[in-house]
Amino acid sequence: MLMKLLKSPFKWYKGIIIEPQIRDFFLGRIWIRTSTPFPQEKIETYLRFFKITPGISEKRGFFNRIIFRCNRCHNENQQEFVHYNCARCNQTCVYCRHCINMGRVTSCTDLITWNGPKPKFSRKHVLDWDGTFTEAQSKATKELTKIITRKNNHLVHAVCGAGKTEILFPAVLAALKKGLRVCIATPRTDVVLELFPRFQKVFANTIIHALYGNAPVQSGLAQLVIATTHQLYRFENAFDVVIVDEADAFPYTFDLALQRAVIKVKKQNSPIALVTATPSHQIHAQVKHEKWGYSFIPKRYHGHPLPVPEFQSLWSYEKQIQSGKIPRKLLNWTETRLNNNEPFLIFFPTIKLMEIAAPLFQQINENILSVHAEDADRKEKVLKLRNEEIPGLLTTTILERGITIKNVQVAVVGAESKIFTSSALIQISGRVGRNVDFPNGEIIFYHHGITTEMDEARNEIIRLNTEGFGDKKI
Repeated sequence: MLMKLLKSPFKWYKGIIIEPQIRDFFLGRIWIRTSTPFPQEKIETYLRFFKITPGISEKRGFFNRIIFRCNRCHNENQQEFVHYNCARCNQTCVYCRHCINMGRVTSCTDLITWNGPKPKFSRKHVLDWDGTFTEAQSKATKELTKIITRKNNHLVHAVCGAGKTEILFPAVLAALKKGLRVCIATPRTDVVLELFPRFQKVFANTIIHALYGNAPVQSGLAQLVIATTHQLYRFENAFDVVIVDEADAFPYTFDLALQRAVIKVKKQNSPIALVTATPSHQIHAQVKHEKWGYSFIPKRYHGHPLPVPEFQSLWSYEKQIQSGKIPRKLLNWTETRLNNNEPFLIFFPTIKLMEIAAPLFQQINENILSVHAEDADRKEKVLKLRNEEIPGLLTTTILERGITIKNVQVAVVGAESKIFTSSALIQISGRVGRNVDFPNGEIIFYHHGITTEMDEARNEIIRLNTEGFGDKKI
């Protein structure tokens, strides 16, 4: 590290040339002081440029009870704080279980945030995209772009396949050209992996980082960050615009800490935009109560209706699979897909049932693979299906959203299972018919009894088609 006297408006800056990689990494981040990607002695040398915050703070509540709060993930659920004998401070410490996967934050842990000189972001950005918008897309795009100057929150409600990603392009460009920093967050890793190359392609001269569990290290100061909502725990007061894609997806809608993370990563008065095809009642209520802006797109970009799911009974499917047989209807459906050379996704309610079924399907075609959330090769398997290297995938709900496969056909096994909520079934149905050259396709709900959730999903799809196409014959 170079040392020399400098004439600087910052008195405490005198004598040190800050290494850009240190500044760029920590800008907008909150990190455990002793577990950074840099040598510890270097962090200690730069300590004057950091604000130091205790990992766990405490206050007194009712009856003088101690209330703990994690200053990284902002978790306040007291059941997720654990007391233990700490070898570091030789005292009884408390740690937060909620964000333990990102390194343990304890009451004797220091968290650091960058408090030194901040660089200016580039305003020279180019959108390399020659597509055109439908009238509804164009309207939504203009409404979304306005939030940057008006700084009001906004909901974009667009059906599956409406071109939600493309709708974001002009708003992101407008923010970047103002020298603002943008975050696109989503609850699912698969959505990050889908969005990252698409934004890299159209914003070729913009530094973009994709952040998710076990993501590779990326260099430079990212002006556009595409991240899972869990990664937001590691940011604070970092972004001028925050967009949450698939805002109704698990676990975001059920995890208050994740929702608080979205608030803490944005700068004061900066806008939030939620984007989804299936906004929950909670989201609709928030939009109405807080007077958010609202854009609605009931039609797909290619002008064709949403495929409506077909219900087919599959009695005792679980027993048949466990006994080593693929149910006849499901077997016939799969063989038809193979004979027609059509890629397919088959959704299962549990990993256990899917893993029992996988070798049975591989007896039909050895290249049929299975995938789930903990699969280390998930990214590669999805890519193989997209590149037509394998005929199909067996999957859990992990692929219910954020994946686009040309001409894909979809079946749901056990559609009556509780894991398949109406919004999940709508999202799964939305995988079909997304490509302009293949706007139709099959979506089958195989069931052991029709549920209210199944009915709600099909009725909502029919309602959206009616709203998008009016009295025209669908």
